[in-house]
Amino acid sequence: MKSVAFHNLGCKVNSYEIEVMQQKLEERGYKIVPFDSKADVYIVNTCTVTNIADQKSRQMLHRAKRMNPGAVVVAAGCYVQTGEEQVKKDPCIDLAIGNNRKRDVADILEAFLQEREKKASGHYGCEVIDINHTDEYEEMKLTRTDSHTRAYIKIQDGCNQFCSYCIIPFARGRVRSRREEDILSEIRGLAAKGYREVVFTGIHISSYGVDFHGKSDLLNLLAKAVRIEGVERIRLGSLEPRIITEDFVQGLSEIPKICPHFHLSLQSGCDETLRRMNRHYTAGEYYERVELLRRVFDGPAITTDVIVGFPQETEAEFEATYAFLEKIRFFEMHIFKYSRRKGTVADRLPGQLTDAVKTQRSARLLALEAEQSRAYRKGYIGKETELLLEEKKEIGGRVYWVGHTKTYVKGALEAHEEAQSRQNQLVRGLVTGLLTDEIVLLEEIR
Repeated sequence: MKSVAFHNLGCKVNSYEIEVMQQKLEERGYKIVPFDSKADVYIVNTCTVTNIADQKSRQMLHRAKRMNPGAVVVAAGCYVQTGEEQVKKDPCIDLAIGNNRKRDVADILEAFLQEREKKASGHYGCEVIDINHTDEYEEMKLTRTDSHTRAYIKIQDGCNQFCSYCIIPFARGRVRSRREEDILSEIRGLAAKGYREVVFTGIHISSYGVDFHGKSDLLNLLAKAVRIEGVERIRLGSLEPRIITEDFVQGLSEIPKICPHFHLSLQSGCDETLRRMNRHYTAGEYYERVELLRRVFDGPAITTDVIVGFPQETEAEFEATYAFLEKIRFFEMHIFKYSRRKGTVADRLPGQLTDAVKTQRSARLLALEAEQSRAYRKGYIGKETELLLEEKKEIGGRVYWVGHTKTYVKGALEAHEEAQSRQNQLVRGLVTGLLTDEIVLLEEIR
């Protein structure tokens, strides 16, 4: 029995895809081992979102070859698509599998191994396709996932936005939506195995269905998924602000199992910076969308991404962003210092900022994020909420069941001497305080 080790870099879509690849190889009889152990095959699911991501991808591939020089080292995914020539020249990489071939990993690997047996030595070529010439969604299907409570469901691939800092449309191609019946079938299978929460993920899920119908069909998909027996919660991945319309939000409000946790990608609170980023909305329009969500939902969790130190960002532009973030009052913000990516428009812009400036501005936003995040959690004190229990954990010398609310606030419930595991249970509790800065403490209501 051959052994295979996996390492994943990057986004939730990559996480979904590597689980599918692992599943495919397990079905062929491969033994899955930890990445830091000796294996016959190493598969690195790569990321290419920044130059640093490319570097990390190469480092993990080279590390694999050092751990076992005789192993087959496989590079898969986005770095393969954008750095094909570099991948082919890298002596540490034996095989490369591009996006839209990951589901074929078992067939590609076995064909490669058979070919290698015929040769005495050498570097053995790559299996790479040009994703930008592909208009077919690569159908994958999970029958299980490493999580015991929450399952990520990939509903589409690709992006048509072409933000000036982003290489992903070149790595993932244009929008390709998954067939509705395939999505629902996967959810049914996972729900039957006990998964109570599903999370819709993709590269640009707001575009789901535009290649089928010329407009987003996300709301219709949600309305059908929520009727599947066993599904108690549906959570959405990152949304484009422009999808937040009166009709869309009203439709969401009529789906009781939808989680009122909305990640609206912002990137900057300054209109001039947004224009240079090629984002297709203004700060004012973004604010209107947030207010719409808050008008329809009671205390929704609004989270976002912010890029700090974008080329030509002046002190005044940064202060405009800071003031805007103060005004919005997010639950959580993911703060990223701008990182150059070769091949993007932003990489060629004049006025690149120093790392010192980016670090100083990032520190201010991180402090603001911590303050706003704590304030949102404190707002739960004295209120009832529902918790999906995920794992048992020792915190401060006591044992708790830890999980998440529908708004993705992490909560803890003191564990008693239960005869059976409470994992995957939905419980109601009264929030009595903060256990830590990141976790609210609940007292169960029986």
